[in-house]
Amino acid sequence: MANGNILVADDDSAIRTVVSQALSRAGYEVRTTGTAATLWRWVQSGDGDLVITDVVMPDENTFELLPKMKKLRPELPIIVMSAQNTFMTAIKASERGAYDYLPKPFDLRELVSIVGRAMSEPKNRVHPVPADLDGMPLVGRSPAMQEIYRALARLMQTDLTVMITGESGTGKELVARALHDYGKRKKGPFVAINMAAIPRDLIESELFGHEKGAFTGANQRSAGRFEQAEGGTLFLDEIGDMPMEAQTRLLRVLQQSEYTTVGGRTPIKTNVRIIAATNKDLRILIQQGLFREDLFFRLNVVPLRLPPLRERTEDIADLAQHFFAITAAEGLPLKHLEASALEHMKRYRWPGNIRELENLIRRLAALYPQESINEQLVEAELTVDAFPLVSHFAEPAAVAAANGKDVEPATTLARAMERHFADLFKSHGDALPPPGLYHRALRELEYPLISAALAATRGNQIKAAELLGLNRNTLRKKVRDLDIRLMRSPR
Repeated sequence: MANGNILVADDDSAIRTVVSQALSRAGYEVRTTGTAATLWRWVQSGDGDLVITDVVMPDENTFELLPKMKKLRPELPIIVMSAQNTFMTAIKASERGAYDYLPKPFDLRELVSIVGRAMSEPKNRVHPVPADLDGMPLVGRSPAMQEIYRALARLMQTDLTVMITGESGTGKELVARALHDYGKRKKGPFVAINMAAIPRDLIESELFGHEKGAFTGANQRSAGRFEQAEGGTLFLDEIGDMPMEAQTRLLRVLQQSEYTTVGGRTPIKTNVRIIAATNKDLRILIQQGLFREDLFFRLNVVPLRLPPLRERTEDIADLAQHFFAITAAEGLPLKHLEASALEHMKRYRWPGNIRELENLIRRLAALYPQESINEQLVEAELTVDAFPLVSHFAEPAAVAAANGKDVEPATTLARAMERHFADLFKSHGDALPPPGLYHRALRELEYPLISAALAATRGNQIKAAELLGLNRNTLRKKVRDLDIRLMRSPR
């Protein structure tokens, strides 16, 4: 049976009652109060083995009281509760010495579990000096985001390697920057590199640097991203696109904290925190022989999955307000969403996630004079977002509608595919399709798209690449990988 004395401070008597009852059933002695002054008096007197307190008290904000309690009794575990469920609340709680942070409403079983863990740990945990916490790098109060905030708060003062996964546009680089900007390496550089944006044969040079004469065109020594990030954080975005050769060199860095430049022989010690991110399923890439399993486990020390916007629609209002405030700071009129417009946005699927939402808000702020944005404006702009060129991707009915003919409502490619996948999942009943659906779907979409582009350009790969917005070498590789038969121009 547990034992120990718990001090509970909250101005809500109902919360004090349920917390007290739950802890009493777990075997703890509990004293409760509705004021910060009483809590401070108890702590000064040496009472209590652990404190549970709300942030906003009627007589004082607990964040002002926390440093005093930790200075007087640094071994005292303090659990902070708050209905102000933002990223900054979690970070402030951690920076000011709280053992843990619980957003309201919370699960009583989780609270009892945290209390048990805190009471059993050594009482000599070291807490950092509070940081400058102005600004709001991450926005949202949904349960999914609360878990992200709590995880980030625990990771701030560590050097653990973090793997951030999530769809494109979910804010992976924002999370990586938050880990750096509010962590113990914040005075060092934050260096980001996108593996998908660099030619594969140059990635090793970009990461590790090269010596003069290492390859054709290397006319002088060049520092790599590891050297640039020394003492700080290196963010490896789209890590799934890293070629095998570079993966091997990266694994050596993670294992031995040293690397050699391209063309160099002398090992260079490095002190860099690695944060990686991907929108791909690395386990599938491992099965396909495209990603090293040992490197995956080295990078995946702390996995963080960022939820897509469709899983956190309750955050859309806060995000929209945040982006409207940004556009107002840039000189555009401040605007707001009508309730019907917000509801329409909550029903939308957001394939581009937060990035798509930000683009929508910027268009609404820039293109319309109305201060109040209604549902019709939002619907019109979302249709443009999902379907920018009606004649390129619409079904025949949509093309006819664009020409003024009386036909059924237009269907976008996105909606058609959504119906297709809904039917696919339905066809499997209670089971699921085989793993690797994402890559199979992309392949099935790529093949007809590239084939159609080549047919339209009569096999001219330069024109087809320009039409598709691809590099010619990329198109050539895709043609080879997808085994597309080229339509040659007649002689």
